[in-house]
Amino acid sequence: MTTDTLVKDHSRSFHENKFVYPVLSRRSRGISIGVNLNPDKVCNFDCIYCQVDRVSESETRFVELERLTTELDAMFEFVGGGELYADEKFRDVPVPLRRLNDVAFSGDGEPTTFRNFDSLMSTVADLKRRHGLDDVKMVLITNASMFHRPVVQRGLEVLDRNNGEIWAKLDAGTEEYYDLVERTRIPFRQVLDNITAAARIRPIVIQSLFMRIENVAPSDDEIAAFCDRLNEFTTAGGRIKLVQIYTIARRPAESFVSPLNDIEIHKIAATVISKTGLPTEVFQ
Repeated sequence: MTTDTLVKDHSRSFHENKFVYPVLSRRSRGISIGVNLNPDKVCNFDCIYCQVDRVSESETRFVELERLTTELDAMFEFVGGGELYADEKFRDVPVPLRRLNDVAFSGDGEPTTFRNFDSLMSTVADLKRRHGLDDVKMVLITNASMFHRPVVQRGLEVLDRNNGEIWAKLDAGTEEYYDLVERTRIPFRQVLDNITAAARIRPIVIQSLFMRIENVAPSDDEIAAFCDRLNEFTTAGGRIKLVQIYTIARRPAESFVSPLNDIEIHKIAATVISKTGLPTEVFQ
């Protein structure tokens, strides 16, 4: 399997595991251990570009914490001992990318909707520490919809103490475009307020996916509004350490969604840099 194919293959199954899986991540530039907290495929967003297969029914409906912990413990050993690269899927990973960068909480839905989010973060942090992996990040990939909940705030505090990082989704600058893309009952303002509050406490990463909808790229006005939202975060005291700009890499939920080309995606990144001055990277 080529490196390009491997970074586009984010399958959430690995051998007999139900909840823990390794991927070669283009954004972490190394191996990321994924933890799926939503095996039932239930999410509070219904994004038009979602790359989770929600048509087929999931075989696993609930998170079995004991099994999840056992799988993660074994995966730390498997990756750390180099056995991962004997696996057919990972044997062609280039040597510079054979590094464990992070444990990423994402999966088939929004991870912060997990009922025991705070205790799970503590369990993973303790396990990571026992393996001597203090330098390995804990990355929360999130739509930022639930940051206002106390159980989530406690979990974010655990991340702060354990080399954690928040990657918060923001794919729109206007409420109209947000409603079109995310298809959720969660108000746009709630997401914006949650990102602002979180970024006031610690630096966060903004991850933004832009695409063609009915073969139309986001307008210049929409990208300008997106930059305005970023500037509002920083004006309010929020710290944005990086803006990640990317497009569709795998089959999306809707057939009318398609990827931007290289020129289009780099143009958006250049606009973000020009209008906000924030560190910005393109991921393809």
